[in-house]
Order: sequence, then C-alpha cells, then structure tokens
Amino acid sequence: MSREKLYGWGRTAPSVADVLEPTAEEVTGLLRTSTHVLSRGLGRSYGDAAQLAGGLVLRNSAMTVMDEIAPDGSVWVDAGVTIDDVIRVGLPLGWFVPVTPGTRQVSIGGAIAADVHGKNHHVDGSFGHHVRSLVLATPTGTITCGPTERAELFWATVGGMGLTGVVLRAQIQLLAVTSDKVVVDTTRFANLEAVMHEMQTGDHRYRYSVAWVDCMTTGSAMGRAILTRGDHAEGTGERHSPRDAKIGVPFSAPSGLLNSLSIRAFNELWFRMAPKQRLGEEQSIGAFFHPLDGVRDWNRLYGRRGFVQYQFAVPDSASETVVEAIKLLAESRVPSFLAVLKRFGAGTPGPLSFPMPGWTLALDLPVGPAALPGVLDQLDTLVLAAGGRVYLAKDARLDPATFRAMYPRFEELLHIKHQIDPTTVITSDLARRLELIRK
Repeated sequence: MSREKLYGWGRTAPSVADVLEPTAEEVTGLLRTSTHVLSRGLGRSYGDAAQLAGGLVLRNSAMTVMDEIAPDGSVWVDAGVTIDDVIRVGLPLGWFVPVTPGTRQVSIGGAIAADVHGKNHHVDGSFGHHVRSLVLATPTGTITCGPTERAELFWATVGGMGLTGVVLRAQIQLLAVTSDKVVVDTTRFANLEAVMHEMQTGDHRYRYSVAWVDCMTTGSAMGRAILTRGDHAEGTGERHSPRDAKIGVPFSAPSGLLNSLSIRAFNELWFRMAPKQRLGEEQSIGAFFHPLDGVRDWNRLYGRRGFVQYQFAVPDSASETVVEAIKLLAESRVPSFLAVLKRFGAGTPGPLSFPMPGWTLALDLPVGPAALPGVLDQLDTLVLAAGGRVYLAKDARLDPATFRAMYPRFEELLHIKHQIDPTTVITSDLARRLELIRK
C-alpha cells in the first residue's frame, strides 16, 4: 500500500489516498473490511471521479487477463485490461473495439464506469451497449449482471462512475473488421451553421463522424470547422496494431503557454492546413481514432494549473445551444484549445446515462483566465435550460443543485446502491462534491 496524491487527467483537483493494486480475489475482502473504497483505472477521467480523499483506492492494474476471443467476437476480459490491449490482440485477428474514446489508454473497468463514447455514437451507441455481462464486487458480495440478468444493477453500473461496486471482469462484444485502415472524408466549413447542417443531414451515411470547431472566431466565420467522417476500409492483407507513442511531454509547460493568442494562431494554422475537401483517404486506426496517443502525457502542455474539459449534450430541439455556447466562448475570449462536436444517438437505460439524441460538444479550457469560472456557470445555465447535461467523467466543478437538475433520475442510482452497499462503503470525491450519497 502506498500513500499517493491522485489527479484526474485535467490535473485540477488532486486529493491524497491510500492506493493498492489488488487481485480480483482480494477485492471482495477489502470491500468488507474497509470504510471508504473506490476503484480506479488509468486515471483518464478528467475531474475527481476516480479519487477518494482519505480513503482506499483500488487500482485495477493487476487484473489483466484477457481470454481467447470467441468465434462470434465476444471476449471476457479483466477490468484492468485496456482498450489498447484489446485492439493489439484483436485487430490482427479481425476484431476491433465496438466503441473507443479519443484515447486507447482506458481500462475496461473505467470504460464501463464512465460508459465512454466515441465518433460512432449516432450509429453504435456507447460502450455499455456492447457489454454482454460483467462481474461486480460489492460490499455485500460478488454479483454477475447483464442487460437481461439483474439488469437494473447492470445499467446503474454502466455509467455509474464506479459507485455501485468494483468491476472485476466483463464480456465485451467486438466488431468484425477486415482492415487496419479507415476510409476518411474530410471537409472544411466556413462557419458553425454550415457544418451542423451537414452533420445533421449527412452523418447517417458514415459510421464515424467528428468535427473540430474553432471557438476563437466571431462574425460570419464563427465556429468554422473541419469535419472528418469515415468507415472501416475493406481489405485482405495483414492487420497491424497501432504504434506506441514516440514522443512525450517530460514536464509541465509554463503556465499561460496556451492562451488566447497562441490558441488563435494554432487554430488559424490548423484550419488553413486542412483540405477544403478530400475524399476516400486511407488513415491508420491510430491516426483516425487516437491522434493524441502519439504524445505521452500531453495534458502537461496545459501547465501546472491544468485544464477543465467541459462536455455537454443537448437534444436536437436545442441545437441553438451549441451555437450560443461557441458564441459565448468567442466573445468572452476564454480560449479553448480543443473543441469537438459530435452527433449522439439514444443513451442507455442507466440513471446516470449521459448521451441523448442530438449534439455533444467537448471543450478543453486552460485554467487561468479570470473570466473562466463565470463562463462555465453561464454554460451550465444554457445547457440546463436546453434540457441537457454535463458528462460526469469530464466534470470537476458542478454543484449539487445543478447536478440534480441535469440528472433527475439520480435517486434511482441511490436506491440500487443502497441494496448492495447499505453503509456507503464505495464513494468518491465526485460523489461527495455532488452529494451523490445517502447519508
């Protein structure tokens, strides 16, 4: 056991906890004998979801067994197996993960807890839609559950931010592919209205779609964007796994390096470098899905103060909220180094499910500008008024009242949790901040 300061990927709200890396067999005993416990994967949630001040944090890095992939593409894996591991084993055999976020460095346990999504949510849903079964350790015992077996507990665990128990193993349904390439169409759009129209009318033709949006421009060029859409290529040759990162960021950059001037200059260069239109380009799996994995510890570029990633979802009927959010950022001059716009399909039956049919916008906002807290509060107001919500895996600052308004079914989670964790052994810094625990 070690005493460690734990951060989210945004590096904004650390806390100190005792940390262990138990085997699956040891987890159940620890849940019975400890007061406050939380499981943790690779720490890629941006806020405080995988932290527990003064408690016991169980890293799943010792649970790394991956069974042989079945002929139908299903596979049992330990919670500490990563999306990267699954791709490295599965891709040469003709299998790919059904859903991947922007990084491969996510454990399967973490992917389930955050119910991660990717560029294909409008077609394939989130990660939880492809989990057939899971084994969950709770303070009252180990439980196997799935979409048709103890379904209420299963869907509370998918997207439940680790608050129902410790995922030990899961059975995942993989996607059959014949190539390690993606056929990609790239188009540049002069403003936000144009790219949103194209996504709303044309994304159904592609499995994967994502738009980079410039949040620093105003007027007729507000929200100019680069839309990238693709599908798995057909092929008969060898399928190669993605390459490891060749470079890394060895130390935190000076605070303020990513400011309105530097980000404005970068955005201008990035937009001009993109083709007006390029169709049918073959890209590697790594380049298309996980470009940031090419740089280790890229979050250090934001400096010691870190950054906030603010991601929200709103229904199609409130698409104007996306426009208002980007207008707010552009006019306030709060810089966003990365703004990603995607289409969403339906969420899961889970009480803390984030997606909804419509839009999701993710913003990387360096900590530092004096206007940032006020802008974030204004974004909360816009999203809440639209019937939307903020993604808890990215959140570092929501207050309890706003959370409850965005997630009105949270009491369902508490009811399920009380049955398997009546004394609230399992909790987190996020749960404490949002008062998402039964006293």
